[in-house]
Amino acid sequence: MTKVVDQCGLSGRNAENIDKMQKIIGCIPARAESSRFPGKPLCDILGKPMIVRVLERAQSCGALSSVYVATDSEVIFAAVSDHGGKAIMTIENHASGSDRVAEAARKLKLSPMDIVVNIQGDQPLFDSEMTNQVIEPLIDDPSIPMSTLIYEIVREEEIHHPNAVKTVFDRDGFALYFSRSTVPFCRNANEQHTYYKHHGIYAFRQDFLQIFNKLPIGKWERAEGLEQLRALENGFKVRVVVTDKDSIEVDTLEDLERVRQEYRLVGII
Repeated sequence: MTKVVDQCGLSGRNAENIDKMQKIIGCIPARAESSRFPGKPLCDILGKPMIVRVLERAQSCGALSSVYVATDSEVIFAAVSDHGGKAIMTIENHASGSDRVAEAARKLKLSPMDIVVNIQGDQPLFDSEMTNQVIEPLIDDPSIPMSTLIYEIVREEEIHHPNAVKTVFDRDGFALYFSRSTVPFCRNANEQHTYYKHHGIYAFRQDFLQIFNKLPIGKWERAEGLEQLRALENGFKVRVVVTDKDSIEVDTLEDLERVRQEYRLVGII
């Protein structure tokens, strides 16, 4: 196990800690319909459905003992299976992707201290190193229940775009709030500020993932449409990790074409 972890770039101390864990699995939630982009998981990217492209990326990280797609769609289930992947059928009505992942984790009968990585199904260009980065805090500190990635915004339009979720955090690297609005608001227009965008990849300890699934949806989660606010509203900490890697989130046909072009440029088949 240590050999695999070292290949994925985790430190020696963390490699020792990870030996105590039974499993680290990846889970990609994929629901049949999206209000913003119907049929998105099955959109073609150079001959393969987008959900399969995401699965292939996730499978490239040796820190994950296995990767599953959690879906309510028999069509998505079949597409994953046809490409040699593993899929788990879940119920249709889930409040968020993390709730769908929680159901899949229960079906896998994971142990309380196992780590479950929720990988977004609409980021087919995500770097597998991001998986290593998001799990590291949980391996390093068993008291941390949940972690996620953030990225310093470099594209000016993302600062004000509601699809780019902004994050503020404390001195110890724990999230204070996530918002589709521009936070923080700079009162002094002449003052330069660094903004951070949230990446939708999460790592949960299995026992907390099941707690999270049972927590009531609060007013901030409902208002912003951001599941991670459920943890903050109920007094749980979310560790953020600053990554230097970005990836395109497919929300529009224009985003999809950008992804296709990137695949063409690198010659991925």
